[in-house]
Amino acid sequence: MARSALLNVMVQAALKAGKSLSRDFGEVQNLQVSLKGPGNYVSQADRKAEKIVREELLKARPTYGFLGEESEEIVGTDGAHRWIVDPLDGTTNFLHGIPLFGTSIALERSGEIVAGVIYNPATDDLFTAERGGGAFVNDRRLRVSGRKNLSDSVIGCGVPHLGGRQHGRFLVQLRHVMGEVAGIRRLGSPSLDLAYVAAGRFDGFWEEYLSPWDVAAGTLLIREAGGFVSDLSGGNDFIEGGSIVAGNEHIHKALVEVANRPIPKA
Repeated sequence: MARSALLNVMVQAALKAGKSLSRDFGEVQNLQVSLKGPGNYVSQADRKAEKIVREELLKARPTYGFLGEESEEIVGTDGAHRWIVDPLDGTTNFLHGIPLFGTSIALERSGEIVAGVIYNPATDDLFTAERGGGAFVNDRRLRVSGRKNLSDSVIGCGVPHLGGRQHGRFLVQLRHVMGEVAGIRRLGSPSLDLAYVAAGRFDGFWEEYLSPWDVAAGTLLIREAGGFVSDLSGGNDFIEGGSIVAGNEHIHKALVEVANRPIPKA
């Protein structure tokens, strides 16, 4: 596949951060036995990866803005472009030695996501997409799944963590969705969840209370793979709005309906 100069910059930044994360991931298991645990170490790995990505991207395009999970937003002088970055999506997985995590980088132009990269160094899966150019994993073209019925589908989701919001609301959604589908999976990394939808590994996905860096790259992957993305209400506020539903045309529509069913009366 041919990549633009900008996408090449993003890929190189993700790969460089991935090398750093791979080295740190190799130390996590050794730290599990310590009394203090690896929490502080993982936080340092996260910040180090963001520093690598930020320096690589801003070196290539110093006038662009930068929004990352681990640092204050940089407002670019360009005015139209912004990098949106999660240096380590799946921190809890990383902390526990589970190889489901990655670096997510998106490029926003005048409010639209035009390029995205998600890289899992543990599996060496590199997902890339450019608007109008298709979506790929390791240079293989991606398409969303062709299933039309929820009853045949495996659906990804997010689960509110300790101290998170709206556990009760999620349990209602889960009750409704699990009664309609073949299976539900929770990876612990929203960017990989969305990449899996683009790859047809998951038939759909929904989650609430997300941040732009969780979804920016993955939503472009899905759209370029022929899929549909919306917020939970079916609208277009899925980057800043905090909720997302994704799938092919049929599964997306059905999942929006099921996830919004009211709390059943006692």
